[in-house]
Amino acid sequence: MNLLKDKVAIVTGAARGIGEAIAIKLAENGAHIAFTYVSDSSKEKADGLEKKLQDLGVKAKAYQSNAADFAAAESFVNDVVKEFGTVDICVNNAGISKDNLLLRMTPEQWSDVINTNLTSVYNITKQVIRPMMKARSGSIINMSSIVGMSGNAGQSSYAASKAGIIGFTQSIAKELGGRNIRCNAIAPGFVETDMTHYLKEGSAGDAYLKNIPLGRFGKAEEIANTTLFLASELSSYITGQVISTCGGLNI
Repeated sequence: MNLLKDKVAIVTGAARGIGEAIAIKLAENGAHIAFTYVSDSSKEKADGLEKKLQDLGVKAKAYQSNAADFAAAESFVNDVVKEFGTVDICVNNAGISKDNLLLRMTPEQWSDVINTNLTSVYNITKQVIRPMMKARSGSIINMSSIVGMSGNAGQSSYAASKAGIIGFTQSIAKELGGRNIRCNAIAPGFVETDMTHYLKEGSAGDAYLKNIPLGRFGKAEEIANTTLFLASELSSYITGQVISTCGGLNI
């Protein structure tokens, strides 16, 4: 399919997991991809993904950039516009978790999660709306979480960051709808990635599965499919929404 033929998409935090799956899915549908990674240790994977995307017949480039840093985000988006010409789709996917009970959570742990997960969304979105407003078109997709809707013990920082994304998404949808720029959020449940592998272990994993009506963890490609829908014209009359992709966990 070519649902996104010749569109330009930004995907933050795409060196692995959900971000990688999203970048591949959008490229398979014709989008040119600019994606970020942060650490030097991710460079090899990022280079590999860049090559994989190019082999799909689209333009692709990896950028080592920290979306949580405002100046870096501004420089990154400016570089993308110079290289690709515009930005049609923005997927704010970069995120971390540093789970801890509030009693034990340090200010540094709190700040790291809020900055990486929430401040990064502000930083990147503020930059991409400029070319989108000029084109009077665009789709912004923010990666929230089912935890941002229901909370979870030991994840107050993560839940706060993901709940903040929902409020941000709905506000931006109202601000920019008149310019034909849509903004939606995805709220994944438990998805099989490097970040969540430990959740499947032992009795804790069994307990999580019992609460999921579909009886399994999600796959990164399933989140990518939802992202593709929101990025494409198939969702042209959808904005300000939170799409729960959680196997029924929030029922």
